[in-house]
Amino acid sequence: MSTARDLSAGAVALAAIIAVAGSATTAMAQVYPSKPVRILIGFPPGTAPDTIIRQINQKLGETAGWTMIVENRPGQGGSLAATDAARATPDGYTLLFSATGALATNPALYRNLRYDPVKDFTPITRIIDLPLVLMVNAGSAYKSVSDFVADARARPGTLNYASVGNGSTSHLVMASLAKQSGIQLTHVPYKGSAEIIPALLGGSVQAVFDSIVVGLGQSKAGRARMLGVSTGRRLSALPDVPTLAESGLPGFDMAAWYGVLGPAGLPQPLVNRVNQEFIKAVTSPDLQATLEAQGSPVVTSTPEAFAAFIRSEGIKWGQAVRESGATVD
Repeated sequence: MSTARDLSAGAVALAAIIAVAGSATTAMAQVYPSKPVRILIGFPPGTAPDTIIRQINQKLGETAGWTMIVENRPGQGGSLAATDAARATPDGYTLLFSATGALATNPALYRNLRYDPVKDFTPITRIIDLPLVLMVNAGSAYKSVSDFVADARARPGTLNYASVGNGSTSHLVMASLAKQSGIQLTHVPYKGSAEIIPALLGGSVQAVFDSIVVGLGQSKAGRARMLGVSTGRRLSALPDVPTLAESGLPGFDMAAWYGVLGPAGLPQPLVNRVNQEFIKAVTSPDLQATLEAQGSPVVTSTPEAFAAFIRSEGIKWGQAVRESGATVD
């Protein structure tokens, strides 16, 4: 009898502890943040993701009154920033703004990643997609994706394409195009758009997949021609540019994406709070219009949906890595 009473008393005490802990976590979320929040990004200043998170940061200051410090930790396709974020204390004061590479492609590229993209993070929300655009020199004879594919088919292996590195999104999207269309292209990796564009304009490479931000700038300047976008739907920023699916590659739909995560173990009330504030910021009419005009459609989600998305993207991009034969170590 006493044992039953002891167990009952223990259960009551445990429930009380859980209730107190839950109340404390909820209270913490209500006053969060009480100090600046660090958000790590695995890209250098001035790149597309850096520009995007700084625009969001400015809006968060307006809509939520937050002070957020963007810390650039470039290296290994975003893996260095992801590693630091995974090791941070799960208190909401260290977040990660990550792209496709660190969470979906790098696990298939690097044998010795120091984090697990599923187990070591708390997904908060997907933020935007970043479709890529197939670009050629404005002086080339290619007026469509079909023109490019036909020439590549007629001259196997003689056309070069650029990317920002082995296993990068720009590499994998072009490798997927080549596989689906049955053509052979020669891959020439560079270190970024600052090197790629001169190579494209100078004729060292015949094509490249790059961000629409870069594509718009080069197209408006009359230096490059955009042949197709990598997503399954046309973009409001490029209404006259067809999708690859419309250009003879049915079902083609690949895009980079960005989202916000915290370390594993981030309390649910904090997850919900950060989710709500980021969504409020990026769906503000002025910022959403700016991002979409830049070719970065806003795509928000619940934490649960983002977690499922990361798992499915890991499968998709892992397959693309294996099919491309890309290796980095």
